[in-house]
Amino acid sequence: MAKNFGQRLEQAFRDKGQLCVGIDPHASLLESWGLQQSVSGLREFSLRVVDAAHSRVGIIKPQVSFFERFGSKGFAVLEEVTQYAAQADLIVIADAKRGDIGTTMDAYFEAWFGDDSGLFADALTVSPYLGLGAVTNGFARFEEQGKGLFSLVATSNPEGHSVQLAKIGSDSLAADQLRQLEALNDGSESLGNFGAVLGATLNFDAFGINLNASTTPVLAPGFGAQGAQLSDARRIFGDRADQVCYSVSRSVLSAGPSGVDQLVDRAAKELAIALEK
Repeated sequence: MAKNFGQRLEQAFRDKGQLCVGIDPHASLLESWGLQQSVSGLREFSLRVVDAAHSRVGIIKPQVSFFERFGSKGFAVLEEVTQYAAQADLIVIADAKRGDIGTTMDAYFEAWFGDDSGLFADALTVSPYLGLGAVTNGFARFEEQGKGLFSLVATSNPEGHSVQLAKIGSDSLAADQLRQLEALNDGSESLGNFGAVLGATLNFDAFGINLNASTTPVLAPGFGAQGAQLSDARRIFGDRADQVCYSVSRSVLSAGPSGVDQLVDRAAKELAIALEK
């Protein structure tokens, strides 16, 4: 029987560690790499980052918007990049933050997980604010095929706090969302297929978020350029630290094509040491 997403993520953690490398080819990075603001620059940057990640980490996270800005040609590059990463045995988390209802959400899943799309992802980031059930209802078929979701729960941007800190009874909406994800993963013997996005720079107590060990995986942006330090990984996430994908992007990508390999390697080792403590 094929492994589900949570089992494969757990295996990646054991084999390659918990670092996730973001592929964020925004304009300033293309410029600093000496690349044109073009589809060819986008392609060269992105494939080079996959090469830097391969053998050093087990997970990559392409930020879809930076490909989408080039229209259909950008999506063609994204198809190539995600397939290339899959062939390199990397877990691909597509950071697209999709969220809708009914057949529209079904179409998003087909785009990222279906056989008729050239795009590839092992997991997709989603926005739950049309209702987590509305986002997950059509996912069962793809879950059976070993796919996963990471749902936004508590994010580092201050604009999100007016929604995420809103109260449902005595709990914040963020805490309620996390509890719903925990319920979806209930009974899993490994990490579950439904993950939470938790910004690493947050005060989780303010959100009422419990960081006890869990089968719910966490995707944690905010390390490096946004201020959180990999050396603080266990302090930040406490008992849940071993279930977290720690995402870095600008802090390693800013090294340019000649230095990105070394910074990915350094970040992976820094995180491994922090998690051993």
